[in-house]
Amino acid sequence: MKIFINDKPLDIITPEELPVDRTFECIYENPKDLPASVDFHDDVLITNPSQDIIIKLLYLLRTRKLKNLDSVVLVTKDKEELKKFIKSRFTIIKAAGGVVTKGDKVLFIHRLGKWDLPKGKFERKETPPQCAVREVEEECAIKVKLGPEICKTWHTYTQNRKSILKKTYWYAMENLNDKEMKPQTEEGIEDIKWLSHQEAKVALVNSYPSMRYLYKRFLKMVPKVQTS
Repeated sequence: MKIFINDKPLDIITPEELPVDRTFECIYENPKDLPASVDFHDDVLITNPSQDIIIKLLYLLRTRKLKNLDSVVLVTKDKEELKKFIKSRFTIIKAAGGVVTKGDKVLFIHRLGKWDLPKGKFERKETPPQCAVREVEEECAIKVKLGPEICKTWHTYTQNRKSILKKTYWYAMENLNDKEMKPQTEEGIEDIKWLSHQEAKVALVNSYPSMRYLYKRFLKMVPKVQTS
């Protein structure tokens, strides 16, 4: 499970899932406390964190800029219990969206000054696929064909003084009709474009880390998508 907190990726893994070839600049084994934020830099590894350590870590990630930090990895024997505890610290909201292709191009939206991918929150009794298709078609005024699930992303933000953890289901989609395509301006979408994969990589420089993570996952399944 990877959660983006203030655009910093937090991974939760078991000892068996820890890559043997990955290096970390900061390692804290069974820590009793966390260092000052200035000591957090590059890639950080924390093994067997207690609940108190998790609470302090979440506060640190949410309230500090941490410009020199690249990632944090938590290693625990009980991954499910740790995930459950972290989720309990947030209000969880569910959403769904799509990576839409048209030949060798991908549909991007521009919102809040950044390139993004179309997505939105669930309506009552919707399934993830239903929500994904509806949101994409509403935000972009196109018709799409649903494809396979790519992945789920998790990211946090603050709304009305509440700490929100948004879980977004992402699906590959194929364009069926874009003759009426236009951005849904009432949702704050300023522009909408079909981009080549190379153009998408450039656009993603001015985007969110979670979107870059998603797009990398999508590219790994592009051959599968194209032949489906």
